[in-house]
Amino acid sequence: MSGLHTWSGLLLGWVLYAMFLTGTVSYFKEELSQWMRPELPRLTQPLDPAVVAQRVADEIGRIAPNATQWSIKLPDERSNTVYAFWRIPGGKGARAFGQDHFDPVTGHRVEARDTLGGDFFYRFHFQFYYMSPFWGRLLAGLAAMFMLVAIVAGVITHKKIFTDFFTFRWGKGQRSWLDAHNALSVFGLPFHLMITYTGLVTLMALYVPWGERAAIKTPAERQQLTAELSAFIQAGKPSGDKVPLGSIEAMVRQTQQRWGTIDVGRVNATNPGDATARIAVTRGDAGRVSMSPDYVEFDGATGKLLAVHDRVGAAAETRGVMYALHLGRFSDLETRWLYFLASLMGTAMVGTGLVMWTVKRRQKLPDPERPHVGFRLVERLNIASIPGLSIAMTGFLWANRLLPVQMQERAFWEVHLFFIVWGLTLLHALLRPARAAWVEQLWAAAALLALVPVLNAATTQRPLWHSLANGDWVFAGTDLMCWALALLHAVLAIRTARHGARLRPSRASELRGDRVAISGEAAT
Repeated sequence: MSGLHTWSGLLLGWVLYAMFLTGTVSYFKEELSQWMRPELPRLTQPLDPAVVAQRVADEIGRIAPNATQWSIKLPDERSNTVYAFWRIPGGKGARAFGQDHFDPVTGHRVEARDTLGGDFFYRFHFQFYYMSPFWGRLLAGLAAMFMLVAIVAGVITHKKIFTDFFTFRWGKGQRSWLDAHNALSVFGLPFHLMITYTGLVTLMALYVPWGERAAIKTPAERQQLTAELSAFIQAGKPSGDKVPLGSIEAMVRQTQQRWGTIDVGRVNATNPGDATARIAVTRGDAGRVSMSPDYVEFDGATGKLLAVHDRVGAAAETRGVMYALHLGRFSDLETRWLYFLASLMGTAMVGTGLVMWTVKRRQKLPDPERPHVGFRLVERLNIASIPGLSIAMTGFLWANRLLPVQMQERAFWEVHLFFIVWGLTLLHALLRPARAAWVEQLWAAAALLALVPVLNAATTQRPLWHSLANGDWVFAGTDLMCWALALLHAVLAIRTARHGARLRPSRASELRGDRVAISGEAAT
């Protein structure tokens, strides 16, 4: 079990660390997206979802009149834009869809810098980048399975795991890393188990599709399954009769009479502009500890209520609850912060495990100053994956502020720079001595994070003091969090430098003692 815990945690540990850290940030992806579009004013008062839905639906009808399907995500207290996507007839792959953000006040496309915002970290968390979503999700699922095995094996291995939780010894090298790893693991153990298992459940149909294929064979069964799992109505064959959409505002208002004024999440349309058009108005995520579809279906042409889908089967509801627990979208601000902190502990748990592997084995090397290739590879990957990823993620924020606003494919260049910076941290880790690389990259991350509020003040009209004076907690909170994380990286850099300084003389003395003993044996 000890060997299983060690190797299942190491082999994909760098992937797991990146998944955990970007997933942690994703709990505030809406707020981060607002920060990355500083041209857009914050919404000080809630808008009427029915009016907003009608505005954006009219705009989509203007810019994509031939769309066979579209979906509008309405704004809430965490978002100041309307995100929408639509299916383009005849398109393939990425070209099959169009997408954009819209101003909820005017209904037009937002006049702001092109950026993926916090959605980049969210998507990277489970499907990475520069590869197809299919293979990215398979890799994420494999890493999650390794994580689940490592957690179970770790619980079995550490017989005194709860006792060790109350024990922490500073400055003891390997013992300190083990104590930190144990404490972080035990404190967040229920969360770590939940987040890993539910992450697998969210994409279970992709990982183990054979049961579904064996049980569901006919088109009617397939349609029923889709209705149990998704509020996106399957588009039937259009009739060819051009009929304009009915009043989206009236349909949303009819739904509001059932759920409340603001408890509307999305408006989905299939075959808009055709006699067979259907509109689905879905319930929002807030307060719902389930991601099971809950929507009202209308005839798109007449606005007539066709059906209310507010119940699913037990299996689908179980899956919906697990999905909601993983995403945490039901949560209020306090619960979201708890998710963030628990997930940050999970990130630290993976990071300390990776570091502990090298600390433990360095002492057993014949010559710790000249380790073998495998050890050097793990050590360098640790450096690029832990402080290096912090530098790359902060570089993504810097790119958002420094790239020209009107630059072509600007959003993609923000992502390209993220990976360029991350690659440079790996190159730096390969060229520098390990201890020096750790300290230098931790200090670099601290400096870049500390300067983010300064950069924001220099490049936008929303500096920290302005945000605090106006109660703009999205911008103020982002700046303050950057300073808090900068302080964390600075503390780690100082402790790493001091630990290295203490180890070097003692290790040199030990080596000299070994040489004296060997010389004595040779003389004898």
